[in-house]
Amino acid sequence: MASPSLLAGAVDVLSAFDADHTEWRLSDLSRQLGVPTSTLHEQLLALCETGLLARVGRGRYRLGWRLLKLSSALYGSLPWYGPAHAAMERVARAGHALAFLCVLDARSGRVLCIARSVQGRDGPPVAGELDFELPAHASASGKLLLALAGRPLPPGAAAFTPRTVTGVEAWEAETAGILAQDAARTQDEWATGTSGLAVPVRGPDGTVLAALGVSVPTARVRGDTLLRLLRDEADAVSWELGWRPGAPGTH
Repeated sequence: MASPSLLAGAVDVLSAFDADHTEWRLSDLSRQLGVPTSTLHEQLLALCETGLLARVGRGRYRLGWRLLKLSSALYGSLPWYGPAHAAMERVARAGHALAFLCVLDARSGRVLCIARSVQGRDGPPVAGELDFELPAHASASGKLLLALAGRPLPPGAAAFTPRTVTGVEAWEAETAGILAQDAARTQDEWATGTSGLAVPVRGPDGTVLAALGVSVPTARVRGDTLLRLLRDEADAVSWELGWRPGAPGTH
């Protein structure tokens, strides 16, 4: 069995790959991770043998096909993912917005973007186009998931802009508003010029499974058109999954 340090090293290597870094050279990855090339080379070879990485040239590596099998198994274990993903794409098309599906990692409190859609999106770039982890206290999906889980303001919450909520009292007020509306909003809190909206997708017992959200230019967050679109799509998915508002045992 691999030691915890070896497993941690493998996770660090795999986590270095993202939409901006689909391929790494050994020397560049060594600098990025702060790991000696000799040690890293052994890790890369071991990951290539498992199929999690693939060598595509001299000293160059990409993610391996085996990860597709693992991701398929993960999504297949989540009966809500298919309907929620389809709803996300409908939101993106109808709202001409960058749409998200996000979940809360219960252990770490991290907010992870597990899917996004840019179908039909127009307008200038917005925050969140490539990020896998969203700032929990400064994104609409993050604020929604934390509030509905009864989580406090994350320790050391950074101020991304002057509007970012970083104080405990302000966070408690935000949480109360989110609980009352069953929705979260942000305005220029993650990045100036970017605002967001998010609503919950619920399971049969009312448990929050994910956040369905959008990130749009701040000038577009006027009126309730986008929020109604999100609510309609999220509620339709929740209803399909067996959630009934106000039923005994639901939230």
